Amino acid sequence: MSVLNSLSPLILWKNFEALNSVPRPSKKEEKVIHFMLDFGKNLGLETQKDKLGNVLIKKPGSPGKELNSPLVLQAHLDMVHQKNASTHFDFEKEGIPMKIEGDWVKALGTTLGADNGIGVATIMAILESNDISHPPIEALFTIDEETGMTGALGLSKDFLSGSLLFNLDTEDDRELTIGCAGGLDVTATGSYEQWMPQGLLVFKKVILKGLSGGHSGMDIHLGKGNANKLMNRFLFFISEVMEIHIHSIEGGGLRNAIPRESISVLALDKEKESDFHRAVDEFNTLLKIEYNSSDPQASLHSEEHPAVLSFLSPEFQKQLIHAIYACPNGIYRMSPDIPELVQTSNNLSKVWVNNGEYSLQCLSRSSVDSEKRDLSMAIQSAFQSISAKIEFSGDYPGWTPDRNAPVVKLMEETYESLFNEKPLVNACHAGLECGIIGKHYPEMQMISFGPNIRGAHSPDERVQISSVEKYWKFLLEILKKV
Repeated sequence: MSVLNSLSPLILWKNFEALNSVPRPSKKEEKVIHFMLDFGKNLGLETQKDKLGNVLIKKPGSPGKELNSPLVLQAHLDMVHQKNASTHFDFEKEGIPMKIEGDWVKALGTTLGADNGIGVATIMAILESNDISHPPIEALFTIDEETGMTGALGLSKDFLSGSLLFNLDTEDDRELTIGCAGGLDVTATGSYEQWMPQGLLVFKKVILKGLSGGHSGMDIHLGKGNANKLMNRFLFFISEVMEIHIHSIEGGGLRNAIPRESISVLALDKEKESDFHRAVDEFNTLLKIEYNSSDPQASLHSEEHPAVLSFLSPEFQKQLIHAIYACPNGIYRMSPDIPELVQTSNNLSKVWVNNGEYSLQCLSRSSVDSEKRDLSMAIQSAFQSISAKIEFSGDYPGWTPDRNAPVVKLMEETYESLFNEKPLVNACHAGLECGIIGKHYPEMQMISFGPNIRGAHSPDERVQISSVEKYWKFLLEILKKV
């Protein structure tokens, strides 16, 4: 049963609903690749797939525009798979159930996939239409944008022929994005000696939940709580006033999502149990004071846990807590040239400690490569204190803004004439594929835009219905002019 069939533009929403019926988590895009190949072939359009799974669909120009230079419309097929702990959902097998709340489309306890499904659906609508004026279209659907950008990184230099690219992956309808940050994955792994303390112990599971989470690039400046850093802060806080023995820590998940939840299992002397509960209450008070605006639902609580037999050794426990405390997180440096732009940041996305092994994962972003390397050295220094093996991977370049590109002027003038206000021409702290595509096609002009999407990379993700109408109107007018 269709949920979105009352929305406008219907051709876009219809395709978004069809797309969202297909499972498409990052690195497991086989089903959506086949879906897109069938879509292009069923329209009778030239459709191909490269060795990585990127899909290219070509459509001739509309009457009078057949000989125009091809325009590349680009979006990524994969989506972030995040859900609330209480939501039972299999991203590999199920489509995304949706609902309408006022002016917003949302999912039911999971990410919505508007990032970048609205962009994909937009391109599908253009390909399917027979009454829209447009130049020849090269519709590029990339894979694995969210967890490595391997689709864009592996593009061949002869896959595209267009000299202008519209990336439909920006999340504010007032913005024209002309630059973005590059990124680097930093992973610290290792092992530790396990230990069994003596005495009469009680065992506790400590649960931190209710944080807002969000996109580790676009939302990093909002001051949202990081579950891994806050859990570590609690463990440091409690270990300062009593002896605790940590069995395990598990927090966060995807590198590009600010972690919302963390769970630790620990033991303490039974005589200290009342002191422990007071400490939990004190930490909850601290959360309310510091995070009432950004994360009003944040809470820490404990419950009884069955007895466990192995713990971190006291020495390693202390070293680990201090190393995580020292790891940079959040804004590292603001841009000195572009107002309000985060230039460099880090997201401590995952902490996993159990059974004698640990893994700590970060995603560092910067629009300045040398500063990105500097930040990675700071992270490495923090985790070398626990003799971790440090791996750097997934390095991708930023996209250098070109304020004077002809397409920027065209888009500005068109936006102002349609909406009687100036757009915000800026760079963003997210990692867009434009930087990578620009390495393959250095002469290509590029710009990114899209409708209002909020809460991306979290179960709060939503897309604004009225903004999609505005964005669609803007795109159709631009297509007439290129």
